[in-house]
Order: sequence, then C-alpha cells, then structure tokens
Amino acid sequence: MEYGLLLPAGQAQLDAGGSARALVEIAVEAERLGFDSVWAGDSLVRARIEPLTLLAAVAQATERVTLGTAVLMPAYRHPVHAAVTLSSLDLLSEGRLVVGVGAGFPGFSEKELELVGVDFRTRFSRLDDTVALWRELWTGNPQSFHGKVLHYDWLPEVPEPARPGGPPIWLGGITPAALGRTARLYDGWLPYPPDPADYATALDTIRDTATRPVTPALFATLFVDDDAQRGAKALDDYCRATYRMPLESVAQIQTMMTGPDIADRLGRFVEAGARHILLRLGVVDSATFTEQLARVGEILSALPGRAVLEAAEC
Repeated sequence: MEYGLLLPAGQAQLDAGGSARALVEIAVEAERLGFDSVWAGDSLVRARIEPLTLLAAVAQATERVTLGTAVLMPAYRHPVHAAVTLSSLDLLSEGRLVVGVGAGFPGFSEKELELVGVDFRTRFSRLDDTVALWRELWTGNPQSFHGKVLHYDWLPEVPEPARPGGPPIWLGGITPAALGRTARLYDGWLPYPPDPADYATALDTIRDTATRPVTPALFATLFVDDDAQRGAKALDDYCRATYRMPLESVAQIQTMMTGPDIADRLGRFVEAGARHILLRLGVVDSATFTEQLARVGEILSALPGRAVLEAAEC
C-alpha cells in the first residue's frame, strides 16, 4: 500500500493565506511524514498553480516521493511540447514521475477545451492519441505519427526520460468507456467513486481485459475529525469554496470522508483492490491544512495496509 498527498495549489487555498513557495515546503514535510507520493492538479476552469511547474520545484526539494499529476489535462498543451516537458520533469526527478491524465467532463470542460482549440467531441480520441505519441517519442525517434485525431508528418527528437519507456500514465474515470481504455492503454487507474463495491466491480472489469499491468489507485478527500458532524461541516465549506456545490452533491460523485471511521472506510477500498490512495485534505486555509497534515501524519503508519507492510519489512 502507498499513500499520497495532493498539494493545495488552488486559488481558493492561495486566497486563504497559502503561497506558491509554501507548496514546496508542504511536499518536503509530506516526504518527512512518510507519504509515498505528492500530487498536483490541473485546471483552466478553476485557477491554480500550473502542476508541471510546481512539480519541477518539488523534484529539486525532495529525494524519495513519487511526483504525480491528479490529473493533468494534456489537451491544454501541444502534444509534442508536453512530451518534452514531461520527459524533462522525469529527468529532474530521476524517474519519480507518474502522469495521471483526464479528458474533461460534460457540463464542465466545454469552455476550457474551446479556449485551447480542442473539439470537445473528440477529447477521448485526442487523449489516447497524445499518450500514444508520448510513448513513441520517449522510446525511439519516430519520423511521423498518424492517429485518429493527431497527425504529424515530421517529429523532433525529445530528451529520453529517466525511466525506460517514460513515466507511467494513469487514467481517471469509472465509466464503461474509461474502464475499457484503462485496460487497453494505460498503466494505472485513478478514480474517486464513493462506493467501494463500485470500485471493486470496476477494477474486476479492468483486470478481465487488461493488456498490461494496471496500478489500482484511489482519489479520496478527507477531513480528520472524530466528530462526524463537525467534519462534515468542514467538508461542506471546502466543497462550496472549491466547486460552489454542497457536500451532499459532491459526495454523490467523489469519495469524501470524515469522522472516527476514516481508517475503516479506507480499508474497504483496500479490500476492494486499491493499492495507491491519494489523499486530498478538504480544507482551504493554510493554518487548518497544516493541522490536518500533522494529524494525517500521526495516523499514516496505522492506515490500511501500511502496518502490515511495515511489519513485513521489519
């Protein structure tokens, strides 16, 4: 089992007293506390620090933790230039990069994709083409590329990544189409379903048809508080600040946890097959984030799967 931390790089967190420099310090503290990975999100709809820039700084300040995007929107960037950037970041981190990717959501991503000149209707084919192109650029010197959407008659050389074949690429999503594409084309799976049973069923679907090893991960938002009512209020405040939606609505879509049974609830996802759990702390202001990070750090070794792993290592 591995556990990661999402860095609080959104505009809401910055407006509440956070800073870009402090994000690097948080990543260093997460490594000290024993987290296995730190992650950065990507959005044009909601302002945030650009994730690859942030992770480049984190790469220089840390030594052990995996660096990940949760999730990167490749459509914002030219596919070839993105391959250069990601390869460079993998080199800076000495092979510690994992690239979580997504294609956008109906009712949410239309305007941002229109802004960057991407047809919303072909976003999935473009994403798959982009990932295929990256892998070709990272493993050789292709002269051209012709996919469903992307077509290039000439391609440059790009820096060879630190990790042979390039960094692993994980896909978000739990729709039937996303599960099929994960099984065929991706190295990992990073969804956030509220129900462990749904997670288990979806993971079985991936494993039944996978053509490559797939790392089963989970994106979970939590607020550590033994008082479930107080914790729910904190998560509701976070959802309204981040999504302009109440917790009740967000919890129908995403994994949201608080109260005295967080470890048990995470354990149910571990039993369902999750092996890398990315934790997002459901807070906006920097002081509360620091408190929450310390509390998570205190219980990290006791989280599901971790105690057994440490005992085996001893």
